[in-house]
Amino acid sequence: MKAGFLSGRKQELPPENQELIEEIDRTRNTIESARNHFEHVVDPTLIDCYIYELKAAQLRYQFLLRRFKLLEEL
Repeated sequence: MKAGFLSGRKQELPPENQELIEEIDRTRNTIESARNHFEHVVDPTLIDCYIYELKAAQLRYQFLLRRFKLLEEL
């Protein structure tokens, strides 16, 4: 099993950063799940569905990482 985003540092972070890390982990799991589904479907409609789901999760992941970086700089 993969370790979570900055899992070793969670105890030393403020609660809002810990919540953000948990959301980053959930989003990363969503990306992995969408990628896994995409790799196993053959129906064109489902292929499109998982492409959109994967892209949306990747964009959310990028947003969350930028937000985390900004919080870390404060």
